[in-house]
This record gives sequence, C-alpha cells and structure tokens, in this order.
Amino acid sequence: MSTDDREAFAEAALEHALAIGEDAELVRLALEATDRADRRSFSYVWQWLGVPIIQMPADIVAFQEVVWSTRPQCIIETGLARGGSSILSASLLQLLGEGIVVAIDIDVRSHNRRAVEDHPFGHRVRLVEGSSVDPDVVAEVRGYIGDASRVMVVLDSDHTHEHVLAELRAYAPLVTVGQFLIVADTIIEYLPPQERRPRPWGPGNNPKSALDVFLAEDARFEVDPHVNGKLLMTSSPGGYVRRVR
Repeated sequence: MSTDDREAFAEAALEHALAIGEDAELVRLALEATDRADRRSFSYVWQWLGVPIIQMPADIVAFQEVVWSTRPQCIIETGLARGGSSILSASLLQLLGEGIVVAIDIDVRSHNRRAVEDHPFGHRVRLVEGSSVDPDVVAEVRGYIGDASRVMVVLDSDHTHEHVLAELRAYAPLVTVGQFLIVADTIIEYLPPQERRPRPWGPGNNPKSALDVFLAEDARFEVDPHVNGKLLMTSSPGGYVRRVR
C-alpha cells in the first residue's frame, strides 16, 4: 500500500514558496522578464471563460488558490476593466456554491456590462458604477455584503498612491478575519515609467507605496509570505495581504 503523503507534500510546497521568495537573484530575473513581457502587453492576451482578463497567469492561479482555501461569500473588486476578473471570481464562487461579486468601476461601458451580465456566471456579479472612494458607493457596497461572514477585497482601479490609500482605508475594514485583501499592480513600483503607455502613476506613486503606508497604520493586516513568495512573474508582488486580527 502506498503512503498518504499529501500533508508532507503540502508542507514542502510552503517551504518551497518561502525559498523562492528569498532567492534574490531569481526574483531579479523574474522582474526583468516581467518588464520585458510587459513591453509586449503580456497581461492583455488572456481570457477567462471567454472574457478578456487583464492579469498575469500566475496571479490567476494564486487567486484561485486563495478563494478556494478561504471560501469568501462576498468578493469586492474595484476596477471592472473588461470583466474577466469578475467572471473569474464568479466562476469560483459558483464552484463553491454560494456568494456574490461586487464589481465597482467609475465607467461601466455598455459592451463590458453585457459581457458580464450575459455570461453564464454573470448572475453572481453585482455591478456598481461610480468612484470606488465615493462614500455613497462604499455604502452601496456595504449593502450588498448583507450577512456574509467571509468578505474578501481586491483593489485594481486607479493606481495612484492617494486613490489606493483612500480605497484601503475605505474597504479594508470590510475584509473579515482570515480573508485576503489583494492590492493589484504593486509591480509599478519596480518598473521604469511607461513611456509607451503614459499613466499618472509610477515609481513612488502607486499601489505599493500606498500599501506600505496602510500596513504601517493598520496592524490587523499582514503580507502573506507563502502566496507572495512563490509568485515570480506577477503584477502584484507583496500585494497579497491577509487580515489576521
């Protein structure tokens, strides 16, 4: 008879994840590859169940692991883009058998709305149009949470320092203990300014700089060493944060 080695395998995987994150040369090479791939719009070429998802493949897999292990009943997402990330969340909640996605965007374009609402898993998505930091929008989102006891948040809209910091202060309190708060595109801190795709954010003014300030002022959240450790070609290095108290 074979020995059940699943627990040992899982423990080894955690050790490997830490070792990956501690390998400075590997991390440097991965950052170099990420920068090179970004010049070819690498994160723009993927779909999730037929809908464009502007994410790195490693982040999609990591997100699936996080959702499957923590089983949120409500996933709040700022930034809809073309809808792929919301459909990813909705499809995972469908597999879990419960939950809704609340997706917020300042401009929900009609074709993107149709792509989400007409999707087989669109019934699990609630679309909210408006600024994610507008108090009325935050109040509307709170209303959707209802009696959910497991709430997760993903921040992926305007990537300027002040906007992300305002989002963190508004939405982090909604995250329940044990759940994740994911701050997307922290990679901006480590990449050169994008001349080919001008943006109001860049090194020193981005989600990573905002997250650093937030973590210094809110001891309820900690950067998860295992999820972040194993992510090499990622849009969100250090951006996977868990509420621990």
